[in-house]
Amino acid sequence: QVHLVESGGGLVQAGGSLRLSCTASGRTFSSYAMGWFRQAPGKERDFVARINWNSGITYYADSVKGRFTISRDNAKNTVYLQMNSLKPEDTAVYYCAAGRLSTSTSNDYNYWGQGTQVTVSS
Repeated sequence: QVHLVESGGGLVQAGGSLRLSCTASGRTFSSYAMGWFRQAPGKERDFVARINWNSGITYYADSVKGRFTISRDNAKNTVYLQMNSLKPEDTAVYYCAAGRLSTSTSNDYNYWGQGTQVTVSS
């Protein structure tokens, strides 16, 4: 069982930056792939970024490539999402997720955090 808690969301102006953190409980965090997803009001939950268990492979949605960076610190049981050059269309609730496979499909992830709101003003 893995319990995930996100933090770091907030209100920022367009062009600004935020860093989201997701801290996991449990001693098996390092064996899980981690993903970030987001859901805007009235829209489906979309893939943002993912990282495999040893940080060797990362993958990003086209909409955030070059602006967002996913990383993890297995010693701290934490995965991060550094978000730069934020745009109003990045406004959403951001969720971290843990799964055995590093995929871009939300159904492949077994554990989810409660989400953290990111609002980007124009």
